[in-house]
Amino acid sequence: MFMFLFLVVALVVVVGAVTLSVVGGGESGALPETPPERLQDPLPLDRPVHRGDVEALRFPLTMRGYRMADVDDALGRLGAELAERDARISDLEAALAGAAHAARSTSLEKPAEEDHR
Repeated sequence: MFMFLFLVVALVVVVGAVTLSVVGGGESGALPETPPERLQDPLPLDRPVHRGDVEALRFPLTMRGYRMADVDDALGRLGAELAERDARISDLEAALAGAAHAARSTSLEKPAEEDHR
């Protein structure tokens, strides 16, 4: 019987302590709201994105993973950069092909002009 009485008193003390700590909350009351984490080092706006920028990119964690807005912004920026680079590469390849064709046709025409003299 003594053991049962001891367990009941211990249970009451523990429940009381937990209730006081939760309800009372001390001087500060409830925990203050924390502002959401933001992307610390976003992709640079003043220059093209380099490989190191992408490797250094770290998204802050939220309750369910990453903030969709940060990820969408980064993916949109990377997509625009890749599209711009693809367009530049195709322009340069077209210019190179045109220059190579012009060089071949010029080298073929020069001996023919010298034969007529």
